[in-house]
Amino acid sequence: MNIKSVLTTVAISATTTLAVVFGYEQWNGGSDYLQGQNNGTLPSNYRLAGFAEGTNPPAAVDFTQASVAAIPAVVHIKTKTNAKKVTNNLPGFRSNPFSEFFGDDDFFNQFFGPRSMIIPEQKASGSGVLISDDGYIVTNNHVVDKADEITVTLNNKKSFKAKLIGTDPSYDLAVIKIESNGLPYLIYGNSDDVKIGQWVLAIGYPLNLETTVTAGIISAKARSLGLNKDKNGNVQGGVESYIQTDAAVNMGNSGGALINTDGKLIGVNSAIASPTGYYSGYSYAIPVNIVRKVVDDIIEYGAVQRAYLGIGFVNASDLTEDQKDKQGIPSNTQGIYVDNIPKDGGAYAAGIRKGDIIKKINSIPVISSAEIQEQVSRYKPGDKIPVTYERNGKEATVTVTLRNKSGNYELVRKDAVIDRLGAEFATLEPSRAKEYGVDGGVVVTRIKEGALNDQTRMKDGFVILKVDDENINSLEQLKTAMQSKKTLTISGFYPGYDGLYQYPISLDE
Repeated sequence: MNIKSVLTTVAISATTTLAVVFGYEQWNGGSDYLQGQNNGTLPSNYRLAGFAEGTNPPAAVDFTQASVAAIPAVVHIKTKTNAKKVTNNLPGFRSNPFSEFFGDDDFFNQFFGPRSMIIPEQKASGSGVLISDDGYIVTNNHVVDKADEITVTLNNKKSFKAKLIGTDPSYDLAVIKIESNGLPYLIYGNSDDVKIGQWVLAIGYPLNLETTVTAGIISAKARSLGLNKDKNGNVQGGVESYIQTDAAVNMGNSGGALINTDGKLIGVNSAIASPTGYYSGYSYAIPVNIVRKVVDDIIEYGAVQRAYLGIGFVNASDLTEDQKDKQGIPSNTQGIYVDNIPKDGGAYAAGIRKGDIIKKINSIPVISSAEIQEQVSRYKPGDKIPVTYERNGKEATVTVTLRNKSGNYELVRKDAVIDRLGAEFATLEPSRAKEYGVDGGVVVTRIKEGALNDQTRMKDGFVILKVDDENINSLEQLKTAMQSKKTLTISGFYPGYDGLYQYPISLDE
C-alpha cells in the first residue's frame, strides 16, 4: 500500500467520524443529559415536585411586598430587671447562734449576721409579633423571663409599657399586651404547609438595631435541640419541633417573626446554632401552629392546656439491631416505639401496648420525637385523636382521649393553684416596698382553709418575695409562677421582723 492510499484511508475515516458525531448531536438536540440517563423524560422525583417537561425554573422571588406587610407588625421589646439584694439567711431561723441567749446583739451579728450581695440592674432586648389589633404580642419566654419592666416600641417609634399576660417555658413562649387599638398585626399561616427549600424571611431587632429583614430557605423541619425546659427545670418536659432556616438571626431576633413570601407568620424565631453566640449558619423558629395554640390557651385560660398521649417512647430508628431482633421489628422500621405505657394514660385505655410502633397521629405520619410532640401539643386534655400503630406487622387505628399530666381531663386555670393555697392576696404597694427595702412582693392578707393553713405556720401579713427561685413582685407574677406546679417553696418575710422564711408546700390532690 503506497502513501497515497494510506492518506486516502485516513481522510475517509476522519470524515466518517465527524459526520457521525455531528449527526448524533443534531438527533439528540444538543441535550445536556449524561450518558445512562433517559433523555427527554423527567425522573419521577422531578415530576412529583411539579416540574414539567421543557420548562425553566421559576423566576426569582420578590420579597418586597411581604416585607412591607410584616415590618409594621414586628416590635422591639426592651426589659429591665431591677437590682436585687440576695442574702444567705437559712430559712426559718436566725443565723446568729447566740441570739437565743443574748438577743440580736450587734456584736454577735457582725460575725454571724446574714451575708448579702447586690445583683445589679439588668437590661435586655428582643423582638415580638403583634397578633391582634388591640395589642396582644407573642414573644419568647426567655425574652421577658423575670423582667420587672417590659417596654414595647413599634416600628413607628411609639413606645408602650407592656403587661405580662402569661408564659410557658416548656414551649419558650410568652404573651404580653399593650394598651392600644387599630394596630397592624400578622396573619397566621400554616406551618404544616411549610416545605424544605421554601423561601422565608426573618424579621426582628437584632443587636439593638432597627427593624432588620433577612432572607433564607427552610433547611429542615421538626428539629429538637434540647433547649426548652419545664417550670421545674426538666428537659424532658420541654416541647421542641423547630423549623430550621439559614436566614441570618442574631441576639435580639428572639421572639421575632418568620414569615413566608405571602407575608404570613409561619414561626417565631427562638434560637441559633452557634459556638460564638452569633449567627453562623442556622437559626430555629417555633412553628406557628404550636404558637397559635399556646397563645390562645394563655389568653383564654391563663395557662397552657397541655395534653399527654400517655406513653414513654423512643424513635424506632434509634433502636439497636439487637433490640429490633428481640422485639421482632424489621430493621428499616420507622415510627415511634412505645417502650413504656402507664395504665392510667389515654393510650393504654385505647389499647396501645408496650412494643407497638406509632405511625400516625391524627393521620399525620410521625417518625421522630419532635414530630409526635408537635402533633400532640396542639390539643387539650379531653380531646380525642386517631392514632395509627403497628403491631406484629399489622396496622390498626384507635381513638385516644388525651389526658393531662395528672391522668384526668381537667383544664388548668391560672387562678386554680392560688385558690388551693387558701388565702387572699394583694400586690405590695410601691410605698411599702420602698419602706421595706424590696422591689415588690405579694401580701398574704388573710389565710383561710387550704394548703397554707394545713401545711404551714404562715400568718396574715406575710410578704411573698419568691416562688422557688422566681422573684415575685405582683399578684399576676405569683399566679404565673405557680402554673402547673405540684410542689413549690414560698419565700418571704414578716414586716418588722428580721430574717427570711421559706414554706415548702405540696399541691398534690
